[in-house]
Amino acid sequence: MTLADYANFSNYAVASATVVLALAFLAHVAELVFVRREAVQPVGQPVGQPVPVGAGEGSALGQDEESEPRSAVLTRIATALVVVSSLVLVAGVVTRALAAERVPWGNMYEFGVTGTAIALVVYLALAARIEVTWLGSIVTGFGLVVLGLASTTYVPAGPLVPALHSYWLVIHVAAVMIAGALFLIGTASSILYIVKERAEKRGSAGAILDRFPTIAAMDRLAYRVIAVGFVMWTFGALISGPIWAQYAWGRYWGWDPKEVWAFITWVVYAGYLHARATAGWRGRRAAIIALIGFATFLFSYYGVNIFVPGLHSYAK
Repeated sequence: MTLADYANFSNYAVASATVVLALAFLAHVAELVFVRREAVQPVGQPVGQPVPVGAGEGSALGQDEESEPRSAVLTRIATALVVVSSLVLVAGVVTRALAAERVPWGNMYEFGVTGTAIALVVYLALAARIEVTWLGSIVTGFGLVVLGLASTTYVPAGPLVPALHSYWLVIHVAAVMIAGALFLIGTASSILYIVKERAEKRGSAGAILDRFPTIAAMDRLAYRVIAVGFVMWTFGALISGPIWAQYAWGRYWGWDPKEVWAFITWVVYAGYLHARATAGWRGRRAAIIALIGFATFLFSYYGVNIFVPGLHSYAK
């Protein structure tokens, strides 16, 4: 295959992965719809028909032994679609690298596509170890948004600008993208924590929120993944990044807007971890800090490149 063939294949793969990911998102949304229905309607009974007198609790929850709940089927379908989307997207990333003859994260388009692929792989890796499919709607929805934004910044595959010709590109950006994937998982868990905690205080949790883990489990998951993400961010943004800056521009730190916002993100997440460890902040207050941290991360990724001129403008 020629370089042009690799580039075309990459474009088709990314577009196909986006379509499959959209189907996964819709499957997760449909799953929640059926969770609500199954809370009041036995499995196997036509929707809209009255529940038979004497129907057991397991039947009312859609858990009878003769028929699997549609919500559970949709969960498996959605997860399978995420797997397919991830594989196709990874193929698109690899062929983009072959077309450009370099690592595939030299501009915003490539960062968005590769970052989404990494986020989906991290999500699936966690799902293989613990039950996190309840985060699927947020993860897939966010992935669609990032891929959509990436498409608006598309540039043909080509060589890097001189400042990027360093192996530190591989180390620095890879660590930052893995950190971003972990921050996404922590943020999704924090969002659902806030929603469920508020509903429980009002006494209106409902069947959909009952499907999610306890708020304590959500809080623990957010803390653990953010703690690991913080380590990756520290290494990627504040250690390998300055080393690369010294190689490219002759100084470790120059208060470039990208550097400033990377530092702001680090400060917010450091405050999150410090507040939990020393002040005993748990739950809602910690979740709010986590959301603020992710907002600074997003602005560092997208907003700075688009709205704030600086030395990192080549990454558009």
